[in-house]
Amino acid sequence: MLNPMALMQLRPLFEAFRERHPRFVQFFGYAGKDMKEGSVLEISVTAPDGKKTVTNIRVSEEDLALVEQLRQLLGTAS
Repeated sequence: MLNPMALMQLRPLFEAFRERHPRFVQFFGYAGKDMKEGSVLEISVTAPDGKKTVTNIRVSEEDLALVEQLRQLLGTAS
C-alpha cells in the first residue's frame, strides 16, 4: 500500500523536476502518446567520465497501466 504522505511529497519534487527539465517531461508526454504494448523503451546514462550505461524494456499492458496511474497521481494526464 502506498503511503499518502509519500505521495504528497512526490508532487512538489516532480514539479521542481519539470521546471528544471521541461524538454524531458515534454518528450515523455509526446512519446507516451505513441507508446503501446510491445514498444521498446531505451534509456542511456552517460557519466561525467564518459562511461555509458544503456538498458531497455519491452512495454507491457501492466506498464501502460502504471504510467497512466502515475499521470493521474501527478496531474499530468493528457
